[in-house]
Amino acid sequence: MRSVLRGLIGLAGFLVVCEIVGRSGMVPSFYLPPPSVVLTTLGGLLVDQEFLLDIVATVLAWLIAMGIAIAIAVPAGLLLGSFAPLRVATRSVIEFLRPIPSVALIPVVIVMLGSGPEAKISLAVYAAIWPIMFNTIYALDETDRMLIDTARSFRLSRVRTLLTVVLPNAAPFIATGVRVAASIGLILVISTELLAGGRVGLGVFILNASTSGGQMDAVLAGTVVAGVVGFLANELLERAQRRWLGWGSTVEAAR
Repeated sequence: MRSVLRGLIGLAGFLVVCEIVGRSGMVPSFYLPPPSVVLTTLGGLLVDQEFLLDIVATVLAWLIAMGIAIAIAVPAGLLLGSFAPLRVATRSVIEFLRPIPSVALIPVVIVMLGSGPEAKISLAVYAAIWPIMFNTIYALDETDRMLIDTARSFRLSRVRTLLTVVLPNAAPFIATGVRVAASIGLILVISTELLAGGRVGLGVFILNASTSGGQMDAVLAGTVVAGVVGFLANELLERAQRRWLGWGSTVEAAR
């Protein structure tokens, strides 16, 4: 409770400073509207059906991308983490693809898929795969060999050992990777909407507001909503991890 209160005090102080700067004329209000103006604009947008559809479109694309990324990255991480020869054989390809900025692939994806939802989903999937996959591989490297040896002593098959022993032990690491990937995926969805355009989405709204008369209050209002969505997503994932995968922190503390 105390940490929440401190956070609210810090946020209030930041808003007060921004309000003073915006009202003082040190920065033209056209470029930096005071928070009171931005929040008033935001209040009006939250009852605007088109703006709500933009939020839904962005969040839906992000959720789809995260689902696909998890479905690809977790099995791939388990496979690469379990079979060292396969990891060595694919290392050069993975290390070539991983550093490529996803934003740099936007022109290629637009040419291949157009500027519809497929483009932003594909780029978000590409960006989100890496944290989840590498956290999964790292989790398998950190798995206690005694657990695997015990499973083998009970004559469990490799697949059953992977699913009933290794995967539960790796779950906290995978959850951390998902949290990191969720933030990256949301950034990529909105960035693609900003750069590639489209019909709906928070990025499209921000782009249109910035180009149609420079409505900076609307731009900042859309940016605030994007930040709130990311913050809430991280909080929900963190709380879920603590509640359902709490043994991960206990194991780390014991080590």
